[in-house]
Amino acid sequence: MGAEARLVELDIVLPATPQPVANYVRAVRTGNLLFLAGHVPVRDGQLTYIGRLGKDLSVEEGYQAARLVGLNLLASARDALGSLDRVKRVVKVLGMVNSAEGFGDQPKVVNGFSDLMVEVFGEAGRHARSAVGMAGLPMGVAVEVEAILEVADAAGAGATRRAAAPPRRRTVPAPKRPAARRARSRRH
Repeated sequence: MGAEARLVELDIVLPATPQPVANYVRAVRTGNLLFLAGHVPVRDGQLTYIGRLGKDLSVEEGYQAARLVGLNLLASARDALGSLDRVKRVVKVLGMVNSAEGFGDQPKVVNGFSDLMVEVFGEAGRHARSAVGMAGLPMGVAVEVEAILEVADAAGAGATRRAAAPPRRRTVPAPKRPAARRARSRRH
């Protein structure tokens, strides 16, 4: 079952694609990798889950914030690819948690994101991951996550692309030797 069908089965509706808040793009594709910029918890266009884990928010609230970040990131991936069925694998995740001094449960918080990826992509959703504490995050949000996805080519894309023209062969004339050198080379 593909990721799009799994979303329907799980009754998950992705939010509107969040807009960048600074000078960057949400996603960049190079080769078969899609790099997704850091996403934050946004619901209905509004920031949610503001504060530090271990001071203002509980681990469970952090888990829910990370899950919401995952939904926003999936919306950006769908927007970039046309369909989440093109995702072959979630490769690498960096989860950043706005942490109070002494808070050490960042992995439990970022599990909110990781668990969602496994729900949506199955085994292909399991990924390498770093979950780190930060002294602060943009706009005071609790969690920010960025990810790298492996992407399949679009079905039939090769057939619809124009075949690349063969490289042109350039004939370069041989460099002219000075007259004195030509004369010497004839004598020998």
